[in-house]
Amino acid sequence: MGSKIRIGVLSDTHGLLRPEALEAMRGSRLILHAGDVGSPAVLEGLGAMAPVRAVRGNVDGGEWAEGLPLTDAVEVEGVLIYLIHDIGDLDLDPAAAGVGVIVSGHSHRPSAEVRRGVLHLNPGSAGPRRFSLPVSAAVLTVEGGRVSHRLVVLKE
Repeated sequence: MGSKIRIGVLSDTHGLLRPEALEAMRGSRLILHAGDVGSPAVLEGLGAMAPVRAVRGNVDGGEWAEGLPLTDAVEVEGVLIYLIHDIGDLDLDPAAAGVGVIVSGHSHRPSAEVRRGVLHLNPGSAGPRRFSLPVSAAVLTVEGGRVSHRLVVLKE
């Protein structure tokens, strides 16, 4: 059986790396950021904790953001995780492509739903509060080719 791997997941930091977000990422072997990073300092702060994979969101501009891909895929213990900022831009059939988890952001609304055997995870926004939505992140745990998730409210 494979080892248990904790993956921190966040999105929509918009340049704000909250101490609560860093605490939620503690112990992660990998951190995924689903876009609207807002500043290279966010990636540097997260990168001091664990390797980071991030995609570009619609507010990510400038030279630093040009190096961020629009989508990314990473395989962890046999589970393919696909990262995209806006789920509305998804141009593949995740189940047919063998994807186990789709991680997206953009809406600032935390959600997790299994569709056709694929976990669709939106960690919500870990940055500035938007409307009355919670400030949140998520944790994925991959073990033995299986994945579980937990949404983490950082601030009500």
